[in-house]
Amino acid sequence: MNDGTDAATDEAGTDAAPTRDAATTPTDAQTASGETPRVSVVIPAYRRADVLPRAIDSALAQTMGDLEVIVVDDGSPDDTEAVVRAYDDPRVRSVAHETNRGVSAARNTGIDAARGDYVAFLDSDDEWLPRKLERQLATLDERGEGWIGVYCDYATVGGGLGARLAALVSARVFRADAPREGGRELAASLLSMRVFMGPGSTLLVARDVLRGIAFDEGLAIYEDWDLVLRLLARGNLAFVDEPLAVVHDTGDAPADAYARNDRRYLERNADLVADLEARGIDVRRIHRMGLVGHYLGEGRFRDALAYLDPSVLARPGDLLRLAWWTCGALWATRRP
Repeated sequence: MNDGTDAATDEAGTDAAPTRDAATTPTDAQTASGETPRVSVVIPAYRRADVLPRAIDSALAQTMGDLEVIVVDDGSPDDTEAVVRAYDDPRVRSVAHETNRGVSAARNTGIDAARGDYVAFLDSDDEWLPRKLERQLATLDERGEGWIGVYCDYATVGGGLGARLAALVSARVFRADAPREGGRELAASLLSMRVFMGPGSTLLVARDVLRGIAFDEGLAIYEDWDLVLRLLARGNLAFVDEPLAVVHDTGDAPADAYARNDRRYLERNADLVADLEARGIDVRRIHRMGLVGHYLGEGRFRDALAYLDPSVLARPGDLLRLAWWTCGALWATRRP
């Protein structure tokens, strides 16, 4: 579900703008060989040598084989480098950071190294079904001009029965009618948390559209959503309504990390937040309710209360969310 750098360690990222250094920028020799592939697959990896082959293998197993796989070793202390070297396939190459810089920096390095017409992102602990790229490219070909990228639905593995049930209830009850593609409409769905698109493992986008856009290296959470919002300012994203990616739930970030990153995410997109709130979509309240859920998930009832808006009593949907989260928190505290 992520590149292996959890939010706690990735918080080392600063508020500075994305940077490049000589150690992370590929040389001409690294990028000049071979013809231009249709798709560059970017896999950021940190301390994930055990599961990285699953991600690489799923990319190489695509029915659309005109691709390259770029593994960005984000200063891993394990055998990540050896895992990549073991692939006897010219489509697989790696770029290494000398030190761990976080998932956003790793993806930015991968974008810099990409040679394909399109860039597709895949987290090192996730995997794709074989027709993922084929279906996405066909969808873009059907849509034509103005459609700059595409994402797909995904299945989640792990996280326990409670997490899977919560995701199902949320999708069926709270987000059933949310616009899943387009430009402005999709941006509204994403920022108001009515769409959870998992772009770290589902997004494919035209490489030329990424020029001048980078992942915010000061974000350890929401960094992929933040990038998508900037892409949507340039064109439309399509949606393939098939679970063509498998996201492995490897645990959640701390609630405090969510709070810090949520604040930065909303600040970076303040103009869009203001526009949506002028249209009657209370984005800040929605995000506060999300933080209530994270704090309740840790059994931190007092901290959850600090984010709770008393007007929740007048909103049946929020009341249902609150009841669900509270029951889950109480159950967790009573487990042996």
